[in-house]
Amino acid sequence: MRPALFRLALLLMLAFGAATASMHASATPLAPTDAEAVRQVVMAQLNAFADDDADSAFETATPSVREAIGNPLRFLAMVRGAYPMVYRPASFAFLKPEEDDGTVLQMVQITDGDDKSWIALFALERQPDASWRISGCAVAENPWRPA
Repeated sequence: MRPALFRLALLLMLAFGAATASMHASATPLAPTDAEAVRQVVMAQLNAFADDDADSAFETATPSVREAIGNPLRFLAMVRGAYPMVYRPASFAFLKPEEDDGTVLQMVQITDGDDKSWIALFALERQPDASWRISGCAVAENPWRPA
């Protein structure tokens, strides 16, 4: 990850309030099969939002996130209100995910309905059954959007 992108990822994680004590510059690329599995989980969540499928969207979150939020409808309402660009992106593109101490960071470039560009940073954790689940998301305006 380029130093500027890593700094943005770190800042987004701090803004989100996720545990970042273990994050450092030693982030490594994921194995191709894990990278695809991570993309599929994020894609499943974005597709669930597009379909207003609260149950499926909620299922992509870690058990601790589900416990903290309480139920699928509350989760959908929270995303709709706090992250409208994630809830209804006009377009999006995945960047290469990286792993650091068991947490995967999947950055996604998002364009909203007003043609504003964003970077969404999804944090994912591997579950005991070897699946990946989303433990958090932070969003910031994309400072590198091409003119």
